[in-house]
Amino acid sequence: MSAAGTLPPDERRLGAGAPIQDTRGDKIALACIYTALALFCLAILYPIVYVLSASVSDTHKVSAGQVWLWPVGFTLDAYKAIFDYDAIVSSFGNSVFYAVAGALVATVLTLLAAYPLSRKGLPGKGIIMAAFVFTMMFSGGLIPTYLVVDQLGLLNTRWAMILPTALAVWNVIITRTYFMVTIPEELVEAGKVDGCSDFGFFWRIVLPLSKPIIAVNLLFYAVGQWNSFFNALIYLTNEHLFPLQVVLRQILIQSKVDPSQMPDTSKLAQLKELQQQLKYSLIVIGMIPPLLVYPFVQKHFVKGAMIGSLKG
Repeated sequence: MSAAGTLPPDERRLGAGAPIQDTRGDKIALACIYTALALFCLAILYPIVYVLSASVSDTHKVSAGQVWLWPVGFTLDAYKAIFDYDAIVSSFGNSVFYAVAGALVATVLTLLAAYPLSRKGLPGKGIIMAAFVFTMMFSGGLIPTYLVVDQLGLLNTRWAMILPTALAVWNVIITRTYFMVTIPEELVEAGKVDGCSDFGFFWRIVLPLSKPIIAVNLLFYAVGQWNSFFNALIYLTNEHLFPLQVVLRQILIQSKVDPSQMPDTSKLAQLKELQQQLKYSLIVIGMIPPLLVYPFVQKHFVKGAMIGSLKG
């Protein structure tokens, strides 16, 4: 009889390849981790569910605090009031344009700035990087920036929403770190041996290997442009150029105005009655586009953000 056959059954089950049994302490720790994660998810998801429910609930029920999870007195009056607002469609198109064009312009500039800074042989690399970092700590201020935008002839143009915020130094640093980690110097030297120019190497080799960090930049810049309304308040007076966030703000402000003090009271009275619903409906309208886009870039976003921010 073999030695293995003389072992007790419990000891034979603990042989090679057998799963390790969790101790009582391991199970308690695992239960605590799952509980903490569940509470964390609840803290994130509940506000979103509540906002969605409140936006389609009766405004009196919302004001009375009767909405907790599910809609009470389902109605779409708030959304109808918002989309009856004349400027809502044009402002939505403006925001889409600012988000797409701004993200593309900013990403191109970020890539062109970050790649040279990631290479060891760049003359004056330390001085250039110090100049970039300096702008993170000190800015020119609101009035000087406004004067520059005015002198460039950008006031009341779409470019006023794109060019002043077209480059974020933090994104340049993350992108530079990504290039330093993923594009080794040996690959650059191999490209030079094959007769590839610097720009040719950047276009043919670097960009195809940089999809994660490109997705990170596009998402960062697009979300920033989508949520931007301060620049529109400063640089734009033409209502046809207003982004969605400014128009949503106007709707919310008008809903707080006393209709008896205004000459045209029909629409204002409706907005006043729907004030509570409007707040939540405006939040939903503002957050839907980023939520729809994020799942398509999540894979690249997570990888690019981790490599760009934690290594190097």
